[in-house]
Amino acid sequence: MHKFIAMVGTNSTESTNRKLLQYMQSHFADQAEIELMEIKDLPIFNKPEDKKVPALAQSMADKISDADGVIISTPEYDHSAPAVLMNALEWLSFYIHPLVDKPVMIIGASYGSLGTSRAQAHLRQILDSPELRARIMPSSEFLLGHSLQAFDDAGNLVDEQKVAKLDGLFADFQVFVEITQKLTHANAANKQEVRDLDWDKL
Repeated sequence: MHKFIAMVGTNSTESTNRKLLQYMQSHFADQAEIELMEIKDLPIFNKPEDKKVPALAQSMADKISDADGVIISTPEYDHSAPAVLMNALEWLSFYIHPLVDKPVMIIGASYGSLGTSRAQAHLRQILDSPELRARIMPSSEFLLGHSLQAFDDAGNLVDEQKVAKLDGLFADFQVFVEITQKLTHANAANKQEVRDLDWDKL
């Protein structure tokens, strides 16, 4: 059974993105172990001179390294992913590199009708950066619009078509993880290149 980290891409205490990941955690419990990861307690990234990351960031990096893949659920603010999510990714690329060649699935929930489509596109660019180098599952958008009305009182998705879409994408992600685990020939070189990046020159 695969083990996945599910990153809650917001600092909101009442987030439908957290609710979506909690639904996945329950709905796919017989297929994978999904652990939710909060990012709201990370300090603001400040490029520390001693090159040390906060203990929380290091703990997050260790969990991501040990996982088979990462699921990120992002809101959308101003046509982009929220600052708190970008802050977390900045810490996770500062002399620690757990996302290099790590399979990532991006999903998102929003109150409006577009379901974080622009934020997901932006997040793909960020995760593909030289400092992160994640392997993002291609051609796979799960866009949950009108998310305040998307769940019943038990936290289940009410739209059967959305459930079927999520089921299919999650099955694809499991296959993507298996394929990615075989794409290891350049992994050592990729990690070395990332380690050789000089943050003082970025």
